Amino acid sequence: TGRLSSQNPNLQNIPSHNALGKRIREAFCSEEGSILLSSDYSQIELRVLAHISKDAILLKTIRDGVDVHRRTASLIFNMAEELVTDEMRAMAKAVNFGIIYGMSAYRLSDELHITRSNASRFISAYFETYKGVHSFIEETYTRCEKDGFVTTLMGRKRYVPEIKSDKKQTKELGRRIAVNTIIQGSAADIMKKAMLDVDLALSKKGYKTSILLQVHDELILESPNEEVKDVMEVVKEQMENAYPLDVPLKVSISTGENWGKL
Repeated sequence: TGRLSSQNPNLQNIPSHNALGKRIREAFCSEEGSILLSSDYSQIELRVLAHISKDAILLKTIRDGVDVHRRTASLIFNMAEELVTDEMRAMAKAVNFGIIYGMSAYRLSDELHITRSNASRFISAYFETYKGVHSFIEETYTRCEKDGFVTTLMGRKRYVPEIKSDKKQTKELGRRIAVNTIIQGSAADIMKKAMLDVDLALSKKGYKTSILLQVHDELILESPNEEVKDVMEVVKEQMENAYPLDVPLKVSISTGENWGKL
């Protein structure tokens, strides 16, 4: 999909969602007199999906600044948002992101520990709610089978020969690749553009701050203490204006003396 990757060492797969991972991340420290700065795109793939699919409900949800997963849960379960439980929200989140990755009912049932029929019902309810997303996915399948490739928002092309296969499993893989490439690939392009914009803006202003690492939707920078306040504004402005979408790009920034505290 065009995401950057690293190896020897693979710094992008240092765990973060458990106690051991956080302890490992604490080993990555800034130099004395400097601080680490994390700038993270908020739900960039859902924002790209809203932009590309032009789905009216998804566009409005994101523009309103409400919790997308809670809103999806309320629509799928047909109840007021304030009645949505954390478990329902977690299910809706799995469906929201599962759609992007072409998750099947079988995979969703396995992930959520629910029956396959319930998983199928959730996916059907999602597409019934977000009809524009469903149309985008179906149109992507048709267009990719005809052309043999898909393109990201910035015009980067990826050929998907699997989608023309006579084997059902291979064809399904091709369909997942096609949709995921457009969404995740476009998000990856936006991040690369943002990196260039941030680097250029920092250079123009003569800052000593430098980009250390990019982890999918997040940039890690190292900034001298005296620069960090101004740099936060520069980074936020450049990343949120890296590409014009129909919904705003949002960035959250945190700082800390080590990676575990970001």
